[in-house]
Amino acid sequence: MTDRSFAQPTRRRFLAAGLAAGTAVWLGPGQGWVKAARAAGPPAKATGQAVIGLSQEPTVFNPLMLHIEVDEGVYFNLFSPLWQVDPEGKFIPDLAAEVPTLENGGISADGLTWRVKLRDNVKWHDGTPFTADDVKYTIDLINNPKFRAARRAGHELVRDLKVVSPTELTWTLEKPYAPYPSILSWTFIVPKHLMEKEADPNASTFATKPVGTGPFKWVERVPGDHITLAAHDGYHLDGPYLERLVIKYIPDLTVLFTQFTTGDIDYIGLQGITADHYEEAKGLADREVSPVPQAFIENIALNRGLPIFQDPAVREALYTAMDKQSIIDSIYYGLPTPSESFLPKQSWAFNPDLPKQAYDPDKAKQILDDAGWKPGGDGIREKNGVRLEFVNSTTAGNHVREQAQQLLQQNWLDIGVKMNINNLPPAVMWGDYWMQSKFETAMVGIYFMVGPDPDATDYFSSRSIGAKGGGGQNTTQYESADVDKLLAEGASTVDPAKRKAAYFKMQEFTRKDLPYLPIFQYAMVQGVKKGLTGFTPNVNVQENCWNAHTWYWAA
Repeated sequence: MTDRSFAQPTRRRFLAAGLAAGTAVWLGPGQGWVKAARAAGPPAKATGQAVIGLSQEPTVFNPLMLHIEVDEGVYFNLFSPLWQVDPEGKFIPDLAAEVPTLENGGISADGLTWRVKLRDNVKWHDGTPFTADDVKYTIDLINNPKFRAARRAGHELVRDLKVVSPTELTWTLEKPYAPYPSILSWTFIVPKHLMEKEADPNASTFATKPVGTGPFKWVERVPGDHITLAAHDGYHLDGPYLERLVIKYIPDLTVLFTQFTTGDIDYIGLQGITADHYEEAKGLADREVSPVPQAFIENIALNRGLPIFQDPAVREALYTAMDKQSIIDSIYYGLPTPSESFLPKQSWAFNPDLPKQAYDPDKAKQILDDAGWKPGGDGIREKNGVRLEFVNSTTAGNHVREQAQQLLQQNWLDIGVKMNINNLPPAVMWGDYWMQSKFETAMVGIYFMVGPDPDATDYFSSRSIGAKGGGGQNTTQYESADVDKLLAEGASTVDPAKRKAAYFKMQEFTRKDLPYLPIFQYAMVQGVKKGLTGFTPNVNVQENCWNAHTWYWAA
């Protein structure tokens, strides 16, 4: 999400001594750290509300099922993981009393035996005590082959999972798996006492009125408009200090920005303020606006279930004919940076030596000529009776992406390839159409990592193809024995040098195979109303609502 240089320590760590002389408190991106004498501090009782504006609609409310990043903005406030990950990539205990490590004996020296101790003061929103049985149920459900889990990587290695007491459980891993602590920081625990009553957890009534242990509880959802959450008085960590969170869905990015300028929205998340509104946004009174690098990579995803995209010449030609720099400069005002990898430049595993794409339509034509794709009567190339024609889709109402689509449409028409545009409402676009690989090509921004960990098993492993019964988001249906092997190597050792070597090599394969045509790494123009205290960007999560329980309005 953001460059680590933008990341700030969580205000929670300083809150206890917040009124002491000389203590610093974070008052948001505008005021930064100030002496405690200047900081009013959070209210004694939850008060007020914050309106979060998102360009896509959250629609999946079982956090263990296939979903997209917008849903995470709800999950972080309704549910809790065992531990969270902060802007510096450090784990913070949440449902767990402490994060298990080699040093505290929570993880054995070989990385296989785990012992997790839980807090004993946690309750579900309905008042039922949270226990180790809920954690066991959650991991068991993820591993249930009949359940449409968002990700099984890591969880599927868990063996001999035992509840020792209501506040302690143990398990062993079949083999060491370095990303597992990061995976658990993104795994939200669900209530056994409610979920086990469901005849089918894939179509549960729980998802229509979810119950969690997070700082806010469910109030209502008005489809196509908003979700309202209310403060959970019995929350086990600091806060919440706001009485309500309203998560507002506005698919038209211009309307979203207008509502930010009028004060109807307090924070613009996900896509942020579009680049064409950046200059205007910077001049707004009582608003904090700044571009922050994100870990998301903008891509054209190619569905390799279609025969035309199984031809490497087609993938290479499309990438060669992409005028990437014009997209960045003319449409995104030069804010994002071009990318060749699925990893952000801030990742310790980022490979800086990948071949650099160069826009060369003549070379692209030659690639297709050599592969036997010849222009037909209307100029569109054909081979063996198959036209080089496909549909590209993304979220309807995203006018910036629509401009990029139009530029690509012309780029590819120039080399004899016809791209038709069919954009869809978010709930349709990112539902089964995306998750079950029913699209042909898609313009999509993806956070390929798991928290701070570069493991991308969910998106590249042949076992993560949802359309083929796998657990994950390999929606391009990419299959590579080499990549599968490197993913396994990168995850099976804790040696940083060995892991880095595996991910460096893996990026060479994905750059060559091009299941995605990478365009750029995001630089989101973030907007926050002045006075919204405690807001902290975090590169290690998918939505910056991650710590809304610490937000409050400064007096």
